[in-house]
Amino acid sequence: MSATVAVVGGGYGGAAVAKALEAEADVILIDPRDAFVNAAASLRALTQPDWAGNVFYPFDTLLTQGKVIRGRAASVDPRGVTLESGERVDADYVVLATGSNYAYPAKPVSDTVSAALEDFRRTHKEVLDADRVLILGAGPVGLELAGEIKEVWPDKQVAIVDPIAELLPGFKPEVVADLHQQLEELGIELRLGTSLKALPSTEPNRTGTFKVTTDAGDEITADIWFRAFGVDINSGYLTDGRLTTLTPQGQVPVTEKLNVDGYEHVYAVGDITDVAETKMAGYAMQHAEVVAKNILAQIKGEQPEAVYQPLPHPMILLPLGPSGGVGQLPSAEGPFAAPRTVVSEYKGSDLFTGRFIGQFGPTAG
Repeated sequence: MSATVAVVGGGYGGAAVAKALEAEADVILIDPRDAFVNAAASLRALTQPDWAGNVFYPFDTLLTQGKVIRGRAASVDPRGVTLESGERVDADYVVLATGSNYAYPAKPVSDTVSAALEDFRRTHKEVLDADRVLILGAGPVGLELAGEIKEVWPDKQVAIVDPIAELLPGFKPEVVADLHQQLEELGIELRLGTSLKALPSTEPNRTGTFKVTTDAGDEITADIWFRAFGVDINSGYLTDGRLTTLTPQGQVPVTEKLNVDGYEHVYAVGDITDVAETKMAGYAMQHAEVVAKNILAQIKGEQPEAVYQPLPHPMILLPLGPSGGVGQLPSAEGPFAAPRTVVSEYKGSDLFTGRFIGQFGPTAG
């Protein structure tokens, strides 16, 4: 009899675990959405709605042998998953891969492809009618959104406000200097080290002229604003304590083998883990490789030996449109600054769509 593996969440890490194990186990992938979402492509989907279909890939073409249940987990215990619908999924192995939420448009809010595509088209029209754009948050999401807007509408005014004093803290000085230079070339205004006294009076992602004042007393007038800060870990279904005690950040404590602390047959991958690293899609997929190896070993009656070691230095590929951006990548000698040509080749030009078309087949959009 085959082992049953329940994977809760079909994002980057969960989809990769399910795909890796479906030939060796009865895989059940649980996700409320009707397709895999390549969230790395969401910001370009906003500025180029004809391209937005590249964000979505049907689960049916990912798993040719496994089963997909569309639903949300209400609770997880060591023996399986209970869904909000009341359905029960018993499993020999459970993998938690529910990731995190981030403000739209960095991640779609709708669970269906059709509704998410309509959201992108609507927001595109809103930006089209705006001359001045304000982005709150100078992290990778805010910077990337600014670059995508300038790629399509170079004449729009784009300003970014953030209380942080410097961009990409902890990265190599040459990476930060290159980023500043490219933002200046694009005409993107940076206001760092300051906050707004109050949020804009209009809804985010909607056109409507407004004025705001910074803590420094400066006034900013814009026609639309976007929220590019705030991450919420998707771990609410674990708060009943039937499986584990979450960290104060809402994350799941894991071992170096990515087991949930205290369990040999329960694992976690991606943003939901308490692994001390920046939460990125690439890391979630690396987590998935470790977990798939360990579960496969256990299914075969062997000792699981794969471990995950976070990199000692932060890494990033930060596109500013298809051909711009900065990066910091690992090497045997330590991290190195990646030029914009490398950032474009590895991410910016297609935002991983080639990789997922290879993995899933045609898009769902």
